Amino acid sequence: MSPGLVIQHNKLPTRRTELVRCDIAGVIGFIHEAQWPEGAEPGDFIEIFLRRAHDLWEHPDRRLFDSPSQRAVRSFFENGGDTVHLFGVCIRGLDDLKSPGGMMGVMTPVLDRLRSEEDLGILICPSAAYMRCTVPQDGPIQADAELFYDALLAHCREMSNRFLIIDSPQGLHGDPLERWVRDYRARHQENRAFGAVYYPWVMAGDECFPPSGAVAGTYARIEIEHGDFGVVWPPANVALRGVTHLEVELNWAEAGEYAELSINPLIIQSGRGVIVFGARTLSVEKRYQFINTRRIVNMIFEQLRRDTTWAVFETNNPHLWDVLDRDVRYRLEEFSGAGALRAEGSNKDFQVTCDASVNTPATRDAGQVNVEVMLRPVGTTERVLIDLCIGGEG
Repeated sequence: MSPGLVIQHNKLPTRRTELVRCDIAGVIGFIHEAQWPEGAEPGDFIEIFLRRAHDLWEHPDRRLFDSPSQRAVRSFFENGGDTVHLFGVCIRGLDDLKSPGGMMGVMTPVLDRLRSEEDLGILICPSAAYMRCTVPQDGPIQADAELFYDALLAHCREMSNRFLIIDSPQGLHGDPLERWVRDYRARHQENRAFGAVYYPWVMAGDECFPPSGAVAGTYARIEIEHGDFGVVWPPANVALRGVTHLEVELNWAEAGEYAELSINPLIIQSGRGVIVFGARTLSVEKRYQFINTRRIVNMIFEQLRRDTTWAVFETNNPHLWDVLDRDVRYRLEEFSGAGALRAEGSNKDFQVTCDASVNTPATRDAGQVNVEVMLRPVGTTERVLIDLCIGGEG
């Protein structure tokens, strides 16, 4: 060996390469006071990890959970779902969820747990559909579940990769349902793209129940059947399993009107059964009008976030920017090749910027690295900005 020549092998930071899963569901249920475990207090919760319906039926704590949540788990697996986390939150009654203080008092612990479970892609809470609605002759519909749904939608937006399936409130049909959805969409518009409403309730023989469990299972089945990038396919024009008919049968005209109002209708189609006929979010923004568009962006954001966590505490300089630019482009090429992104004419379907224009001295002093991504997911003609902020308090 020549004198003075030193060879040093540096270990590169560990990088996560697996793809984000979007098919894992979280079912939020409730344990009423008469069923609380010994020593429980409001807000305490039980979590059960399930891979098949029989895992719940064989679990010693099954009877603690409310029946709508148990039914939703069954429907989820009947419709092809693979993995679900069932949460049972101890409440004195559904009235605990009506006021901001009461609702956050019982929901804060389980929301904190949900934040630590990064692989959950779908949330449902069928029990909330049983909460009371006040229907005045004129004026807004008052649904007791609204604050609860607001909290879950805000959580989905915070997590970026989560989507809430909402059941239409029990007994709400026709014009009152349309009025409620229209007014609800208009409030807190920044959160509304992270959720979708389905109507009507479904039936299995004489049993009538909210559709969210079956719909969530359908989301999961479509994604599993289409592989790693299954969120590209809209969760519509597919048959629900384990149901025989609907609480209210809609004709084609009514279904079309509901869909235009962002109420996803379920219809009966001869020879096919009960069909999911809509795929719209609650968003008033056209770019996030469709569920698969929103969920594609959710998946990309979460994927890029996980792909770039290795860069935290790395030296913030142009070399790091070049490596991040390369890594992000490589991943976006995968999404593009899978059909998740679309190009218009000669324009590229995504652009990545990671240089001094987005990493100013002030940003670097704050310990942050910024990567700006512009892309156009399928389902929209508009471009979407994803601003990745790595490190610091961002």
